[in-house]
Amino acid sequence: MKKIYRYGLGLLLLVSVKVQAQNQQVIDAIIKEAKENSQLETLAHELLDGIGPRLVGTPQMQQAHDWTVKQYQNWGIEAKNEKWGEWRGWDRGTTHIDMIEPWVRTLAGTQLSWSPSSPEGGLTAEVIVLPDLEDSVAFQKWLPSVKGKYVMISAPQLTGRPDDNWEKWGTEESFEAIKEKRAALERAWLDRTQKTGKNRTSLPIALENAGAVGVVTSYWSRALGANKIFSASTRQVPTIDLSIEDYGMLFRLVESGKKPKIHVNAQSKETGLQPTFNTIAEIKGTEKPEEYVMLSAHLDSWQGGTGATDNGSGTILMMEVMRILKKVYPNPKRTILVGHWGSEEQGLNGSRAFVEDHPEMLEKIQVLFNQDNGTGRIANISGQGFVDSYEYLGRWLNKVPREITRDIETSFPGNPGSGGTDHVSFVAAGVPAFNLSSLAWDYGTITWHTNLDTYDKLVFDDIKNNAILTAIMVYMACEEENMVSKKMRIPVDFRTGEPTEWPSKRSPTRQGGILFQRIAR
Repeated sequence: MKKIYRYGLGLLLLVSVKVQAQNQQVIDAIIKEAKENSQLETLAHELLDGIGPRLVGTPQMQQAHDWTVKQYQNWGIEAKNEKWGEWRGWDRGTTHIDMIEPWVRTLAGTQLSWSPSSPEGGLTAEVIVLPDLEDSVAFQKWLPSVKGKYVMISAPQLTGRPDDNWEKWGTEESFEAIKEKRAALERAWLDRTQKTGKNRTSLPIALENAGAVGVVTSYWSRALGANKIFSASTRQVPTIDLSIEDYGMLFRLVESGKKPKIHVNAQSKETGLQPTFNTIAEIKGTEKPEEYVMLSAHLDSWQGGTGATDNGSGTILMMEVMRILKKVYPNPKRTILVGHWGSEEQGLNGSRAFVEDHPEMLEKIQVLFNQDNGTGRIANISGQGFVDSYEYLGRWLNKVPREITRDIETSFPGNPGSGGTDHVSFVAAGVPAFNLSSLAWDYGTITWHTNLDTYDKLVFDDIKNNAILTAIMVYMACEEENMVSKKMRIPVDFRTGEPTEWPSKRSPTRQGGILFQRIAR
């Protein structure tokens, strides 16, 4: 009996050593392929430079879905576009803005997403500023004066220098003074707009209904040259966003009585409701094909830049991981599935649609890894409230080279995410879904939803490290003998000490933008 026991123990040890050696071979192959044959720069160029920004409902969004499918198919990976809804279609044309009086200057700016078009050839008109009126009654009396004019509705900025510039070069007194003045100006401008009785959406509509020929904004991101570019709420006339420099100049000219005029030629067109998709690709599993390890990144973007760090970097990361695994691990134990989601920016719609449309898959998802917030190397992983996530994520991370993981901060079990990016859609459904959160590289000010979110801001060394980490984690999740634990910890409200609730699943908006359809003139 003792001999049999020793023989059995020896056999188990031999099998264990063999499995570890096999794992290390695949891991070494992942690292070698990622370092020596990276396709990240090519993918980024084709997506960002070749296709451009990917606003839901635009031709570029559709091109991006089709390009992604074709790229996967070229690598021998099955892929398809899966329709989940419809969205207001819009096609951006050229934007050209010139100051005509009191002197001539071409201004830096663009039309906001879904902005109505200028008349053919553009239109020249005087610029005025939303005045500081007594109340909404005074606002209604003032409204007729906007007819035939462009109206500026954003607060002017006292300085175009970011805070770190003031901290480096200014005195402590001057820095404190500018912060106090800026806060006072922002409070005063908020009070000015609130007295109109309108909000951020209804104010532009009231102006265009009163005959304004356009609305002028400036949403400075507090980084040099960066403005946030979101959507227009006007339905008949263009809304343009100007750089802080040019907006401030126009504002000062108006306030000093110089009556500046600008010529705006912002061309765009409505294209009706357009189908919206998720792009789904898979490497079919061999032993457990009905169990899944998922990758996740949203494909859509806003229209300010080309969506490089939000979320071109996450998109090319997940494509590169799939390419690497197809080459070095072509017959995974479980099916490897990737979702490139549409309309994340309008409320996680693509991923929420996938969760709602595939309830039969949710229990069979081993784990999901999502990446969204920028180009930096992965720096933080939360257990999202899954009690045993420390055990399996810890084991898998241990297989990643130390130079990649040494600065990663983890929080276990953590709390479930309730918004922000696509892993949340799956966490709400009880799927162990983890966001691979990256270093900021000043993401919040320089690139997040700004005109500067472009190819040149990508840090390919960091993305390459992320590809190695993610591919190894996917490989280990596929090879895991059993499904991981999905036991959840209900989060506690730190203010009361009482348990709260697990985030609930939310349905996507499947027909979007229709309330803002352009009204015929």
